[in-house]
Parts: sequence; C-alpha cells; structure tokens
Amino acid sequence: MTEKRTIRAEDLYLLKSVADPQLAHNGVDCVFIETVMLEEENKYSSHLYYINVTEKSKPVQWTFGESRNHSPRWSPDGQSVAFVSDRSGKGQIYVLAVNGGEARQLTKCPNGATNPVWSPDGTKIAFNAALKNGESLSTNISEEKKDKRPVPLEVDKMKYKSDAYGFWQGNFNQVAVIDVRTGEAQLLTSGEHDYQLQSWSPDGKHITVTADLSEDKDQSFGSDVYLIHAETKETKKLTGSTGYFGNATWSPNGRYVGMLGHESEYKNATLAKIWIYDMETEKFNCLTRDSDLLIGDYAIGDFQQGAVTPGILWGEDNHSFYFLATDHGNTVVYYGSLDGELYPALLDNQHVYGLSTGGKVDQAVVAISKPNHPGDLFLLKVTTGEMEQLTQVNEEFLQEVVLAGAEPIEFNSSDHWDLHGWIMKPVNFKDGDKVPLVLEIHGGPHAMYANSYFHEFQCLASQGYAVLYINPRGSHGYGQQFVDAVRGDYGGKDYEDIMDAVDYALANFDFIDVDRLGVTGGSYGGFMTNWIIGHTNRFKAAVTQRSISNWISFYGVSDIGYYFTDWQINSGLNDIETLWRHSPLAYVDEMETPLLILHSEKDFRCPIEQAEQLFIALKDRKKTAKFIRFPEANHELSRSGKPNLRISRLNYITGWFNDYLK
Repeated sequence: MTEKRTIRAEDLYLLKSVADPQLAHNGVDCVFIETVMLEEENKYSSHLYYINVTEKSKPVQWTFGESRNHSPRWSPDGQSVAFVSDRSGKGQIYVLAVNGGEARQLTKCPNGATNPVWSPDGTKIAFNAALKNGESLSTNISEEKKDKRPVPLEVDKMKYKSDAYGFWQGNFNQVAVIDVRTGEAQLLTSGEHDYQLQSWSPDGKHITVTADLSEDKDQSFGSDVYLIHAETKETKKLTGSTGYFGNATWSPNGRYVGMLGHESEYKNATLAKIWIYDMETEKFNCLTRDSDLLIGDYAIGDFQQGAVTPGILWGEDNHSFYFLATDHGNTVVYYGSLDGELYPALLDNQHVYGLSTGGKVDQAVVAISKPNHPGDLFLLKVTTGEMEQLTQVNEEFLQEVVLAGAEPIEFNSSDHWDLHGWIMKPVNFKDGDKVPLVLEIHGGPHAMYANSYFHEFQCLASQGYAVLYINPRGSHGYGQQFVDAVRGDYGGKDYEDIMDAVDYALANFDFIDVDRLGVTGGSYGGFMTNWIIGHTNRFKAAVTQRSISNWISFYGVSDIGYYFTDWQINSGLNDIETLWRHSPLAYVDEMETPLLILHSEKDFRCPIEQAEQLFIALKDRKKTAKFIRFPEANHELSRSGKPNLRISRLNYITGWFNDYLK
C-alpha cells in the first residue's frame, strides 16, 4: 500500500467544491454546482451537475468549458433549468432543457444578469440586473462606448465604494421579468434604489423583493420586504422599517411569507430570527423571538465556492418548514412550524452549507463539510434520520493525502464563561513529540469557526504544527449575550478568552512546546493578532492578515468605517482617545514579536493603509517585520482571490512560521 502524502497549499488546484444543491419538486432530480481552480488560466471554473437521488447514480456534467456557471433553478415542471453563466462575457441568464441540447441565452443585459426566479406557470423568469438610470435591459455591442480613457470619479455620498464591487459606477440593482419563449423583457422596478429579488407568489400575481427606500441611505442600514404586483407594479411594504429583513419565501398556498431578519437591537451583532407575514390577517410575527438560536449559516472557512444559505423551506402542508441554524460550532438543519415548534432534523458535528427540500417534508439534499472532509452532497431522510452520500467529488484526492482531525475542547474563561474550540495535532504526530503551536483567530468578529474543512489549518498541520482555534466572545453560535459581548470591548475580554485558550491548551496537551508559539488571523483576527503582540511577548512569530491597526483612520477609509466603528467600538471621531486606546498601533513600542503583514491592494474593508501604518511604525523602531502586498485582490483573498495569490498567501504563512518556530 502506497503511503499517503501530506497536504500542500497547491492542493487547492486539485480540490473540488460542490455547493448549491437544488432538488426538483419531484424529489428525485437534483442539480448542483462543482467549482475548480484552473491553474494555467489562474481562474475558477464552475459547472452544473445532475444526479438522480433515488438511483444514486454517478453525477452527470451538464455544462462545459472554462466559464463560471452557477445559480441553477428548476422550472416548475422540472423540464428546464435556468442558470447564470459568464460564457459570453458578463454573467447572463440561460435556460437548459433537461432532455438535452444547448443552453439558450435569455438575457443580454449591459452589466449582466443574476438571480433567476421562475414564475409559477414556468412562462417567465424574474431576475436582477444592475443598470444606470435610463439604461436598457438589452445592449448592442456596436453602441457601447469605445473611448476607454480614464475619467474622474464623482463622489457625493458616503457609500461610494464596497469591498465586493469596488467604486460605485452609478448602477442600481433592479428587478426585471423576461418571457422564456419570446425573450421579451421588462423592468419591474426603477429609480435610484437597489432592489434584491426574493421569490414569486404561488398564484403568480406578486413578486417579493427587498430594498431600502429611505432617502438618506448613508445613515440607513435596514432592509424591508415589499410585494410588487407582477402586472401593475403596485407596491406594498410588508415590514415596518424596523430592521433588516430578507430571504423571503412563500408557503405553497400563498397565505404566508416567511423571512429571516432582525430589528437591529444589537446592530450587526443581532441574531437573525424567523418572521412570518400572514397575507390574510396582515399580521407580522417573529416565531423565534424567545429563542437564542441563530438562523442561517455563519460558519467561516476558506474553501467552499458558491455556497447558498436558503431562507425557510416550506413543506407542502403550508405549516411546517426547514432551515439552517448556527449552533455551538456547527451548522445544522432545523424543523419548524407555525405553531412555534423548533427541533433539529440533523444535529451533528458538521458544517451544513447547503440545503434543498424540493418542497417536501420527508427528505432533503444537504451539502456537508467536516474538518477532514472538504464537502459533499448527502440525502437526508428526515423521518428516519438516515444519511446517504450522493457525491464523492474529492474521493481520489482524499485517497492520496492524510488530513488532520480536529479535537473539540471546552473550558471556562477566567471570568467563568463557557468557551469552545478545537485543537489539531500535526499530521503524522507521534507520542512523545514536542511540537510548535499556531493560534488561529477568525474575523468578523461576528462569525464562527466550525466543524468544517479549513485548507489553511490543514497546511499548517501538514508542516508539523498543532493548530488551536476557538470562538471567543463576539462569535456567533452561542447566543445573543455572547455575540454582543465584544462590542465596546475590543482587546478586553475577547483577548482574555484567547489567552485563556492558550493557557488551557498548554495545561492539557503536553506535546505543545511553550517556547514555540505562533499566532495569526485575518480582519478582526488580524486586529487581534496585532493587539496580542502589543500586549504579550509569549509568541515567537505572528502573521497579521487584512488587519485593523488604527481605528482613527479606519473610520474614514473603510467602506464600512464610519458606522462599523460606532457599532463596534461604541465611539466616533468625537472621541479620539477611545479610538486610539483600542488601536494596536498605540502599542507598537511594546511589539517585539517578528511580524509578517499580509494585505491586499484593493481591500476596501480594511484598507491597505492600515498595514502601511503598522509596517512603517515597526520598521522605524527597528522591529522585525515584513510586508507582503497582494495586487488585484480585495478583503476576500483567502476565500475567493486569484488562485495563484491564494497559494502564495498560504506559502508565506507557513514559510514565516517555519523561519521562526522550527
């Protein structure tokens, strides 16, 4: 038998991500997306695959080439699939017949089209399109401007840039409807507002959308659910402008609209809940008001591509539904009902990052990942709890490599809060070994490490490192009080939680070498890495990624700075003293740990000037530091950046720790 090898950063080129399962109404046909990284072309390629969940035959590939094909959605009769493809340049809506033939392009929008939603009778598809005022839904290449000279960017609003989309180019996200047979399209919305398409009512009369229609959008952070009449365009607001609502889905009889949302009681730390609007009584009610359960998938990772979190998925009885929830280091499938029933339908140590029921209550297709399993699709028999694996997309790869397992740990903080995390032993660990430890800290801070595959952790474990990662206060998955506890206390109890975790690991795992500790994290995790090395010298090496170092400048340069600073630090520019006290840069004189700084040039969430300030301050004080700048990359580099840059990033991390901890 051939000995298995350890994993490498470059193995991202070999791994396949399977996501967004969509089960047809017949409960048999399932289409999903498989994504790979193309090394030579240095890009991603995604394709539609089909599987019969009853026969459990080998998946059949439905689209081909080097393009990205995603967002597959079944027609009501199950004979066609609408999807988005960039094969013609920008992403457009295509329709593929199940019985074969070429996919037919439906839209030709100047800036692309997304989010296809079928009408109940299957004759039309609603979709989203980004348009400038007065711009048509169709484009003629000969009419496009040929002058490519740079032009000034005029800015008159605060929300003029975003990490995801760059600088605002004057486009507004509109909802349109296209006739599947004739290709005739018309706008359903217009004006200087962004609308996000949600779902179509079962009688075909209304389309639900979400939007913020307030006048002062710079100071507005809500989202309301609206009904738009598909013919008259008459609009009705279902929610009361009290918070952030979305993921609207209809019960089969059209009486109820279920949605996810919250009333922003704790700003962006507020738990998402399930809300029901009764179309007959016109009453709006929160079903999970008294529950500390977080609705949705808030697990963090660095591998899956194109994962989709659905809203509530109704059963045919118009009374029951399924949904995903984030709970204590797992994402799980829950059953709920209009009577307020809530109980887990699939509760295990795993990350469920995809869910589709086809409108049934007896079975579901779920996408599941675990620390040593990148991800596959499974058929869940809800009544019996049986699980049958449908795909094995990485089976050949997994036969060649050895992956590290993750051992859960639970302990009490110094002030007696329950804390939870994991420790990975190095791959090929032998009893008696003394090994270095790398502490990993997640971003957010309102996110959650989970029982999920993390390529970065596996790369470190393959290099001989133990890996420690926990969910300190501020993390999702442990209730409202826990997630809210970090606000106004950055560098306080959250820092103590992380140090308590290190103390726990050293006290309980004698294979860790106390003199060879490293620390790394990104975004909030980068902030905390900077904070740690400014408050203790117990770590011998550190890698800070897409970090925050100075809250004073962050206020004005981040795409979210002016409100995120207020929400998280509980301070604005009127209180420079507080902002500086929470800034790692204020403690640069105490930083003695060799620091590698990784940052993306086009990171608008934590702009690169945050890294520049820290690097110059360290070098000016003759401290050991190195600065790596990643071109053409944003805040999402580690998750969806250019393949070669993702590989380089991983190798820089392991290389730095190898230099200082080996």
